[in-house]
Amino acid sequence: MVIPDKDENTAKIFDKIAPAWYGFRHRTIFPRELTELAARWRGGKLLNVGCGHGADFLPFKGSFELHGVDFSAGMLAQARRYAKKYHLGINLAQADARRLPYDDNSFDWAIAVATYHHIETEAGRLEALQELRRVLKAGGEAFITVWNRGQPRFWLRGKDTQVPWRSKNETLYRYYHLFTYGELEKLAKKAGFTVLKISPEKRYRFPVKYFSRNICMLVRAASP
Repeated sequence: MVIPDKDENTAKIFDKIAPAWYGFRHRTIFPRELTELAARWRGGKLLNVGCGHGADFLPFKGSFELHGVDFSAGMLAQARRYAKKYHLGINLAQADARRLPYDDNSFDWAIAVATYHHIETEAGRLEALQELRRVLKAGGEAFITVWNRGQPRFWLRGKDTQVPWRSKNETLYRYYHLFTYGELEKLAKKAGFTVLKISPEKRYRFPVKYFSRNICMLVRAASP
């Protein structure tokens, strides 16, 4: 698979970050959301798009056939390490979210945690969501999270930004597209999904949703 230059560079950045990320974000930051989804879905074939080091698999252990895809070989190496530690049976593949290596209608469910905001163009983000729709069975559901443009730390920035990761020897910059609630919902519908719910993360405690750090969306794949 040929990955465009910009995305290849982003993948290399995540390759460098991966060993430290394993310890920094060892547990999912969406435990309540994913645990509730595991109870809602009960079992089946689940795809994790942009699976990273694998922490978001843990709530689905036992009842689900787990598959993960990521564009970073370094992150996939950490996912294998994570799977060994927690005795998870996971099928992993290295690929771009815009070109998933699966047949149509392959999965019952999907999650994509902090994935689509790393894709650099609107066309690319739509293509990735259309790929997600393609590999999901009609009626299948997906849980998607992205960073919210309205979070206070980004008020003085544009919708496309670089976020630093500082190590002892260098500072690495990760690309983020900061979504609005309306933008994400519109894009999901354009890709062929029905939006079931769009909200802040459950740990967000303020009454106005537009300042949340994350946007969490549950969608259902519409019939072709």
